[in-house]
This record gives sequence, C-alpha cells and structure tokens, in this order.
Amino acid sequence: MTTAALTVSLILLTALAAMQALLGLGLPLGNYAWGGRHRILPLRLRIASLAAIVIYGAFAALLMSRTGVLPGRETALVVVATWVLFAYSVLSIGGNIASRSRHERIVQIPASAVLSAAIFVVALGMPPG
Repeated sequence: MTTAALTVSLILLTALAAMQALLGLGLPLGNYAWGGRHRILPLRLRIASLAAIVIYGAFAALLMSRTGVLPGRETALVVVATWVLFAYSVLSIGGNIASRSRHERIVQIPASAVLSAAIFVVALGMPPG
C-alpha cells in the first residue's frame, strides 16, 4: 500500500510540476492555478510557478525518504516533515475550494484530495509494499 501511495504521490507531483512549468513559460493555463484570475500569469506568478517546481521536488524527495527509497526513513526530521506536508496538503484542499476559478476547482480539488490521501499513507510509515 505504501508503494502505491508513493507512486500516486510522485505522479501527481510530477503532473503539478509540469503544469507549473507550462504556467511559468507563459502558456494560457492560468485559469487552473493561483486563483484563476489571470489566463496568462503575470511575471511574479510565473516566477512563483517556477519556484513551485523546486518545492514539489523537495516534497517528492521527502516522501521517497519516508518510504525508504532515499535515506532517513525513521529520522525525526523526516517523520515530522511528512506529517507537516500532509497537513499542508489538506489545507490546500480548502484553498482550492475557495478559488473563484471553476477550472481550478474542477482540477485542483480532486488532485489535492488524492495527493493528501497518498501522503497520509506514506506518513503512517508502514513498510513498503
């Protein structure tokens, strides 16, 4: 179950990173992110999108560490950080629900919910399998 949760998490984080890359490059997908106010993001949000890619990479590394793919599985830092990431991902559901953008709600609410569930399974720290 942990392996499946990690796989789902990594797929979703990769998809989110790809979307942020497209947003950062100026493609007209702004309705799906950052509150959906701009079809093409202004420069400050394009930079934030590119920064989000790095953050998603850190999230992926943390989850891989918690599952034992990378070192540090049982360290206090990894355990606590994984639970913090879970809380952050749950809060992101609320942010997406509050979005004025219908497009963002349709795409990001399910993505955030599934990602939160997968992170929860990883955070439990059960042996991979």
